[in-house]
Amino acid sequence: MNPQALIDGLVAGSTIGLGAIGLTLTYSILRFANFTHGDFLAWGAYLTLTVAGVLGGLAAGLGAPVYPFSFGWGLPLAMLGGVCLTIVLALGLDRVLFGRLRARGADTIIIVMASFGASMALRSLLEFIFTAKPVYFTKALQIANPLGFGMRATPDQLLVIGLTLLLVVALHLIVTFSATGRAMRAVAENPSLAGVYGIDVARVVRVTWIIGAGMACIAGVMAGLLVQIRPYMGFDLLLPLFAAAILGGIGSIPGAMIGGLVIGLAEAFAVQIVGAEWRAAVAFVILVLVLMLRPQGIFGRKGA
Repeated sequence: MNPQALIDGLVAGSTIGLGAIGLTLTYSILRFANFTHGDFLAWGAYLTLTVAGVLGGLAAGLGAPVYPFSFGWGLPLAMLGGVCLTIVLALGLDRVLFGRLRARGADTIIIVMASFGASMALRSLLEFIFTAKPVYFTKALQIANPLGFGMRATPDQLLVIGLTLLLVVALHLIVTFSATGRAMRAVAENPSLAGVYGIDVARVVRVTWIIGAGMACIAGVMAGLLVQIRPYMGFDLLLPLFAAAILGGIGSIPGAMIGGLVIGLAEAFAVQIVGAEWRAAVAFVILVLVLMLRPQGIFGRKGA
């Protein structure tokens, strides 16, 4: 078996895990499966690309690649703008759709179906604006450097893995030790009781959308940087995102990351063993096995 699958799996798992963080937080606090989350990845990538184009027009040289990476300083700056715009999109969608449904006491299935419809609308709008033709952050070629044991990786791939680790650790510390993080955990346990104790539940909901949309945008940029940007890129990642969130345990940030790495590695080794045409089935198989054997996930609790 080719050991290169290990690197490929870690890179893919980093993107999946980072995207699954927002999904698991939304699920634990808002109590519904948010199908629009995959589209936030795609919108984040396209919005970042748009901001990068604007920055490149305003300041020549921002797009020139910075050694050893395939992109210039314009991309990190554009990603900050893309994150802000994706957050605005998520908060706007919650205000227009999900927030109104919650205020009316809509059943969970109604909100889930609304998210499914919103997902289709966002995806179609994205395709209408940008067309279905794939686009790229950069077309610069990179040479994979040897890492030992028959494994190779490009600087961009190593950056994705390192940035993901940094973001997950930072976010876990914030959620674990900050006052906002404690409020989020309280709302996840019991929203009504948290409100009685003086916690601003509406603020916690906004913070949840901000974190989820921000992580989705960064995950979308990572996927677009290493592969390509397409309107359906988020939809294609939706099942792996759900599988990673459930495998790690709903509400657990480290769990979502570990779940993403497991899914990414499983997909990469499945390509080596049974072929690329079965790659999409791996996340579904893992999801079914987790629901049958340990529905609470790796870091989840029974009854949670």
